[in-house]
Amino acid sequence: MLVTRPDQQATPLCDLLEARGAIALRLPAIHIEPVADLCDLKLTLGSIDSFDLIIFTSANAVKFGSELLGEHRGPKLAAIGPATARALEQAGFRTIVPRDGFDSETLLRHAVLDAATERRILIVKGIGGRDEIKRELERRGAHVTVAEVYRRTRARPTALTLAALEARFVAGEVHVITATSAEIAESLLEAATPLLRREFERVHWLVPSARVAAALRSSGLVAPVILAASAEDHDLVAAVARWRASVSGA
Repeated sequence: MLVTRPDQQATPLCDLLEARGAIALRLPAIHIEPVADLCDLKLTLGSIDSFDLIIFTSANAVKFGSELLGEHRGPKLAAIGPATARALEQAGFRTIVPRDGFDSETLLRHAVLDAATERRILIVKGIGGRDEIKRELERRGAHVTVAEVYRRTRARPTALTLAALEARFVAGEVHVITATSAEIAESLLEAATPLLRREFERVHWLVPSARVAAALRSSGLVAPVILAASAEDHDLVAAVARWRASVSGA
């Protein structure tokens, strides 16, 4: 199985896969980097006390942006999903998290965001990415500020790395590729050699949502898709286990 998450996020998933007997190969499709020292950003934002709600959009947003909170425990904190909530809790913060999903749309259905008029809301996120939350909150009348605390850069595997990966695919050693975001899928397809691009059509792609599956189709990929319940490690592994059982007849 080819795991394409950034290095720092791949280990827990690989450990779970290997505990189930899978062979996990790593090829990070993107890298995560802090944008800069947060001092200037802190000055720009001013007092955290002035915000009614602070939304963290990912565990990376917590990793690189929780310093903005300092020792403060004032404004309510919200997380896109369980992984982000865990990261906040591990940093010592209580948070609001949707219970029935892990994306922007699910969080926007939470009662805490129903009455957004005139509320000051801070969104802590990476550069780029989806802006659904900001647009919808502004439509609801909120005053939204965005703090971009990290960037995603596309990985550039060496020719040697790609050649070694080609050999694994040609030998039939890879049966599933993970694509836990549309950006990861796009970066992986961009980096692929012509041979790998053909091999990518021969295996299954593991995705966490219909949105990522649609992005794969938009890129021209017609390979079969395994749809997991979420991007959580245990949901990804469970989806692979169900698929494996179905093809083996177990």
